[in-house]
Amino acid sequence: MDGEAAAGVDGGKGGRRRRVQPSSNHRVISCFPLAGNSGDKPAVDGGDASRPMPTHLVVTINGIIGSADNWRFAAKQFVKRYPKDVIVHCSDCNYATLTFDGVDVMGERLAKEVRLVVKRKPELRKISFICHSLGGLVARYAIGRLYERSFIKDCSDENGLCKIQKHDESTKQKLKGKISGLEPINFITFATPHLGSRFHKQIPILRGSYALEKMASRISGIAGRSGKHLFLKDHDDGKPPLLFQMLTDSGDLNFMSALGSFQRRVAYSNVQYDFIVGWKTSSIRHQHELPKHSNFIKNETYPHVVYVEKPMNTDVEQEDSLKTMIYDSKSPARMEELMIKALNRVPWERVDVSFRRSKQRVFAHSTIQVKSKLLNSDGADVVFHMIDNFLL
Repeated sequence: MDGEAAAGVDGGKGGRRRRVQPSSNHRVISCFPLAGNSGDKPAVDGGDASRPMPTHLVVTINGIIGSADNWRFAAKQFVKRYPKDVIVHCSDCNYATLTFDGVDVMGERLAKEVRLVVKRKPELRKISFICHSLGGLVARYAIGRLYERSFIKDCSDENGLCKIQKHDESTKQKLKGKISGLEPINFITFATPHLGSRFHKQIPILRGSYALEKMASRISGIAGRSGKHLFLKDHDDGKPPLLFQMLTDSGDLNFMSALGSFQRRVAYSNVQYDFIVGWKTSSIRHQHELPKHSNFIKNETYPHVVYVEKPMNTDVEQEDSLKTMIYDSKSPARMEELMIKALNRVPWERVDVSFRRSKQRVFAHSTIQVKSKLLNSDGADVVFHMIDNFLL
């Protein structure tokens, strides 16, 4: 339900529905399913029809075996901070075992869901995505489907006919396209395995053991097609693994153009104690690029944020040469190198997080997003860091 003062909160289809009490001070948009919107009409607090509606859609996406409810805490903080600016939609289309269906299937579901939300909210002008774990890969797929190129019309023809101008590289930088008709602003991931889970030490709980990593790769099918995608074991119709295909624009799926269209991209990563997603894969770095502990900062406002790396311009590899390399890459080292190089064709801001001194450190993968207020409350400062630096 797209609610304002009273919004239905659902932890996923089949979950128990609860009510959020109206507030006289600010509108509350929380995690809600599309199906809960009776008559497609939003609930309004106080009946103030003259108040302008928020125009910035923030879509949150949960990880594997997760639900819309995982982002409840962050959703509430967002609307408290920006009550006049944002609508938070906690995606409800991929939950529980549906997260085993594969990055592509989940991405198509998410794209369809976003289109429905945008259709029901004609006042929307901007869009941002906030993703946890596997949800970051799902969102990267979905925006590739939702991306719409911008064109310049030349109507100077003496017959009154308009032509679409071809873009040179400088023009492409100015015309970055839209996502489902909206201006893309923030693309933010929390502990997302951008490089997959196949490579050395990408799953910390395996402690870098070659034998354990090989075994994990062999049994990755336990997590369905999603497991195969994460371990780069899918080769449908002789094509490269899906995560490789997502390094370029592929057919009608403009993965990298979509990612590059956002004003900012941010990767929040756990430095340690995340036993599921490693530091390298979540921060899209080589091992030697990871910050030294001696360079970590102390911040009283955000005590668990230990390092912030500003976006840097990188050398842009040509699309055609990348596609050739994708088909030629065989060894794990070469595959990892290619993924890092390809994803860094667009600048990323990196935020490194450490729960070393927290009693909740063993739950770091969930604490970074405050999945549960009871078990993961120490991650609140990380959520506030994200909100405080959010572009409206």
